[in-house]
Amino acid sequence: MLRHEGEAVSAEPNQAEVEHAENEVGAALAYHGGDARAAVATLLDDCRHLRLQLALAEGATSRGMTRGWRPSFERS
Repeated sequence: MLRHEGEAVSAEPNQAEVEHAENEVGAALAYHGGDARAAVATLLDDCRHLRLQLALAEGATSRGMTRGWRPSFERS
């Protein structure tokens, strides 16, 4: 979730975030007919694709354009 400057960051998700995550999980499982392995396989494929897209974007974007920001491939 994006937070505005000065807003406190909590390690614990709020109720709306929990409900949203549960809805997303349910939607992913429903899309795959309840097959959790198929849902996880699709999500892993999506992660691989997005990492490739991030690598391509990093190579095509100048440091001046991003004011020194570099993408991170791992969550921190």
